[in-house]
Amino acid sequence: MVELFRQQPLLLSGAICLLGLAVGSFLNVVIYRLPRMMEHGWLLEIEEHLLDRAWPVPEALSTFLKARTRRFDLFVPRSACPSCGHSIGALENIPVISYLALRARCGGCGTHISGRYPLVEIASALLSALVAWRFGFSLACAAALVLCWSLIALALIDFDTQLLPDSITLPLVWAGLAFNLFGALTDARSAVIGAIAGYLALWSVYWLFKLVTGREGMGFGDFKLLAALGAFLGWQMLPLIILVSSVVGAVIGTFLIILARRGREVPMPFGPYLACAGVIALFAGDWLTRAYLDFL
Repeated sequence: MVELFRQQPLLLSGAICLLGLAVGSFLNVVIYRLPRMMEHGWLLEIEEHLLDRAWPVPEALSTFLKARTRRFDLFVPRSACPSCGHSIGALENIPVISYLALRARCGGCGTHISGRYPLVEIASALLSALVAWRFGFSLACAAALVLCWSLIALALIDFDTQLLPDSITLPLVWAGLAFNLFGALTDARSAVIGAIAGYLALWSVYWLFKLVTGREGMGFGDFKLLAALGAFLGWQMLPLIILVSSVVGAVIGTFLIILARRGREVPMPFGPYLACAGVIALFAGDWLTRAYLDFL
């Protein structure tokens, strides 16, 4: 089977595309549940802190925590309709197909299902197929898949909540370093320097902006995400990633301010732009860098 995948890249891309569909379905769960798991954990820490100091626990906090005493993680409880509580069965959970078969409606109450769920599944499938076609049956393919799947989850979580969870970004840094110990996407030295430089680059911008304006310009999660991209792709790709993410962010931000009438004071997540730039650097970073240097 391994030899067949190596000799037939189209077959490999098809198989990885199907895997990407399944992973995309799981990513929808991660995007929805992980921020809520984080919030629950923070509330538990607050309650423990209040109890340790013998301070009264607010009734609203106590009521919420009692309602959430049952297990809630990425696997339990089963996915259900938020409107009617209808449990989603196996036949209703087939990526994309179930959404089309149900006509974007809940099987229990008929409530409209967001189109973002199949879009995430399709994006995951297409990116996975492109990775398989680009890197073939190799360790580089496995590394690129892990990176792309993580970036999809991080981009949408940051878009929804302006959070970049440590439970994804920090393991992603170590995963990039581990893959590149064996030269998956770059050499080990470039990966280590990339992780350090990626973190320090945005960390420096953060503190410079805060010293000048007295305000915070970005979150610490952005530092860790850029460090992860440096660990996977090497320090050589960091200037391109920062440039592309800044340009895309500036264009979209201007669009939102002018056309969508979004106030300048409304925070804008930077993680989605870093994720987009990371994917671009993964597939076309070398070509874009050479083209830019030739132009200069």
